Amino acid sequence: MDRADIVHDNFLRRVAARDFPAGEAPAGPLSSTDAVAAYRAGCLTRALDRQSRAMQKAGQGFYTIGSSGHEGLAAVALALRPTDMAFLHYRDAAFQIARAGQIDGQSIAWDMLLSFAASSEDPISGGRHKVLGSKALNIPPQTSTIASHLPKAVGAAYAIGAARRHRPEHQELPDDAIVYCSFGDASANHATAQVAFNTAGWTSWQSIPLPLLFVCEDNGIGISTKTPRGWIAAGFQNRPGLKYFHCDGLDLYDTYRVAAEAAEYVRTRKKPAFLHIRTIRLYGHAGADVPTTYLSRDEVEAEEAHDPLLHSVRLLDQAGALPADQALAIYQDTGARVARIAAEAVTRPRLKTASEVMASLIPPKRPCRPTNGPSPEARAAAFGGDMKQMDEPQIMSRLINWALTDLMLEHPEIVMMGEDVGRKGGVYGVTQKLYTRFGQDRMIDTLLDEQSILGLAIGMAQNGFVPMPEIQFLAYLHNAEDQLRGEAATLSFFSNGQYTNPMVLRIAGLGYQKGFGGHFHNDNSVAVLRDIPGVILAVPSNGADAARMLRECVRLAHEEQRVVVFLEPIALYPMRDLHADKDGGWMCRYPDPSEVIALGEVGVQGDGDDLAIVTFGNGTYLSRQAQARLTAEGVKARVVDMRWLSPLPADALVKAVEGAKRILIVDETRRSGGVAEALMALFTERTKVPLARIVAEDSFIATGPAYAATMPSADGIHAAAKALIGGGK
Repeated sequence: MDRADIVHDNFLRRVAARDFPAGEAPAGPLSSTDAVAAYRAGCLTRALDRQSRAMQKAGQGFYTIGSSGHEGLAAVALALRPTDMAFLHYRDAAFQIARAGQIDGQSIAWDMLLSFAASSEDPISGGRHKVLGSKALNIPPQTSTIASHLPKAVGAAYAIGAARRHRPEHQELPDDAIVYCSFGDASANHATAQVAFNTAGWTSWQSIPLPLLFVCEDNGIGISTKTPRGWIAAGFQNRPGLKYFHCDGLDLYDTYRVAAEAAEYVRTRKKPAFLHIRTIRLYGHAGADVPTTYLSRDEVEAEEAHDPLLHSVRLLDQAGALPADQALAIYQDTGARVARIAAEAVTRPRLKTASEVMASLIPPKRPCRPTNGPSPEARAAAFGGDMKQMDEPQIMSRLINWALTDLMLEHPEIVMMGEDVGRKGGVYGVTQKLYTRFGQDRMIDTLLDEQSILGLAIGMAQNGFVPMPEIQFLAYLHNAEDQLRGEAATLSFFSNGQYTNPMVLRIAGLGYQKGFGGHFHNDNSVAVLRDIPGVILAVPSNGADAARMLRECVRLAHEEQRVVVFLEPIALYPMRDLHADKDGGWMCRYPDPSEVIALGEVGVQGDGDDLAIVTFGNGTYLSRQAQARLTAEGVKARVVDMRWLSPLPADALVKAVEGAKRILIVDETRRSGGVAEALMALFTERTKVPLARIVAEDSFIATGPAYAATMPSADGIHAAAKALIGGGK
C-alpha cells in the first residue's frame, strides 16, 4: 500500500478507538477557537497531500511534495500577523492554510488545488509551478529547496527598519511587521543558509534592527540522509546575535506558546531569533519516493505512530475544545470536500503556448510619482567643488560617480550596498564621497559575502526600495549567481508578476587590467548573466555613455521593476588617452542629467561602408584604435558599440550594419559561450555579407606581462579586418 493510505487508515482506526500517542497535556495561551482552527488547517493539509498524490497518479497533477507531518506550522501562523511577510519552506501548506483563515474570503483549498493542477487560473503562479504563495496572504512564492530564500529574508527584515528612516514610494511592510522565514533541518546545512544566519547575527551584534524569525522544521532527514541527532540544537543554541527557541511541532499548544514568545521577542526587540520545531516527515520526500528503500519499516512505522493529527485530536479532546468524534468527522468531511473541489480544479485551463508561459518573465510597469530631477540647490550642496569640473573632460569612474550622485538625489529609494562601497568609496573610487553625501543608511558597507549583498538587495526591493548592490569583481559573482538566477529573476515569473524585486546590480569586471589581476580580478565571462531569462545586461565603453545608460538602468528598475546588471569595464575606469599619450581621447564631459541612452539603443562611430566592427566594452576602445589605422590605409570602417548585451538589441544591430560590405565581430569574452556566438548567428540569419570574429581564447586570465595575451588587441583587430577585406593577413 501507499504510505499515505496506510497513514490515513491508521488515523481513522486509532481515532475511532481513541488510541492516541502519549504526550504532554495541553497547556498555554492557545484558545479553543484557534486550536480548532489549527486542527482544521492540519486536516486540509493532509487531504490536499492525499489528493495531490491521486491527481499525479491520474495524470492530472504534475508535482508532489507533501506537508504531512508538518501540520504544527498552522499554530505558528496563528502566532503571527498576516502583515508579517512569510518566506515559506516547501512543506508549509498548513501555515498558508492557517493564515488564510485569518483573512476573510480566502478560498484556500480551491487556490491550492488550481496550483496542483497547473491551471493558468492558479492565483499565485498562473500555472507555472506547484508553489506555496499568495499576494493576499503576504507570502511570496518559493520554489527553492536549498534555502536560497534565506538571504533575501534577511534583506526584507532589514528593509523594515530602513523604511522607517527613509520612506520608499512603494513600501509594502508596516513598521511593526516582522519577517518569517522557514526551512528544513537538511537545508540549514547549506552554504546559503549559513550565510544568512551569519549575516543576521553579524547585523544583530551591531544593534542594527533586524526583525527576523528563522524557523527550522526539524524532521530529522533530508531526502534519504539523516540529520545527526541533536545537530540543529547544538549548532544554534549559542549562536551569537541569534536567540534560540525550541518547541514540539507535534503539540499545537506548545508550538503556539513558543512561537508567540519568539514572535514577541523579534517584534519588540527588533532582533533575529531561531525557532527550532520538532516535526516528522510522512510519505517520504516527494513524488514516488518510497521511504522504506532507505529506512527500515520499523523506523517508518515509528514515525507514523506519532502522526501530528493524532496528537492534535488527543490534545483538543483533553482541552475540551473538540471531542474526538467531532474531530474525526472534520477530517472525513475535509477529505470529501477536497475531492469534490479537485474534480473541478482539474478541468480548469492550463498554459499551452510559449508566450503564455513567458508572459510573467517581464514584470508589469508600476506607476511612479513624477520627478523633475534634483534641484540646483540640492545638486550644489551634494557636489560641492565637483561642480566646477563638470565642464571639463573626465575619466569614466568619475562620471559614473556623478551619475550615481544625481540618481540618488532624484530617487530617495535608491540604496547602495556592497563590500567597501561606503567609507572607502569602492576599490576603484567609483563611490567616493557618496557616503558623505547620503549617509550610511543609503551607502551600506556589508560584510564580505556576495550572497548576503544580493540577498539584502532582493529583500529590500520587496519593501519598495530600488537597490543598487555592488559586486566588487565579476569573478566574485560566481559565489552568488543563484541569488540572481534562482531568486531575483524568477520572482515575477513564479508570482505571475505580483511580486518583483527590481535592482541595478553594478559589477566591476572584464579584462585588460595591467597591474592587478589574475582570473579573480580579471574575468571576461558574461555567459552566466546572459543566460538568465528577463535579466538586462548593460556594458558601457566610455564615461558619457556610462552616465546616460545608468540613468536608463535606474528607470528600468524603478518604473519597470526589472533586474538590471550594469557591468563596468575596470580597465576603462581610468582611461584618458585613445591614440597617443596625453591626447585625452577617451575622456568625456558629464552629460546633462536629462540625457539618457534607451534600452536597446546602440552606438555607431563613423559611417564607412567597407567594414562594420561590432563590439562592446574594452572592444570598443580597441576597435576605435584599429579604426584609425584602417582609415589611414583607405579602409572606410564604422564601429558599432552594442552597449546592451542582453536582451540582444537585434533590430538595432542589423540596422547599424546596413550598407557595410563586411562585418567583423570583436568580442573580449571567450570563444565558447561568448557574445560572438549570438552575434554570428544573428548576422548569418539576417544579413548576406561576409563576416568574421575575433574573440578571447577559452582560458583564464594571467597576471603579469601576459595579462592581455588571451584577448583581442588593437593589432589583432587591425589584422583581422585586413584579412576580411582581402588586404592582408
